[in-house]
Amino acid sequence: MATPKEQMVKVIEAQPEDSSYDEILRELAFARMIDRGLADSDSGRTISNQEMQERIRSWQS
Repeated sequence: MATPKEQMVKVIEAQPEDSSYDEILRELAFARMIDRGLADSDSGRTISNQEMQERIRSWQS
């Protein structure tokens, strides 16, 4: 398993040379969100689509 620093370097190196600071930060944030989502899924911290629909409906009331 790569260290966080190694993961960040990999994301940064994959960016085009003319990437802006903000574009690189967005890519790093996106990679982190993916990692967190996969960890949540592996740990069973998910809900069904039906449950999500019910939660959204409750917000609209």
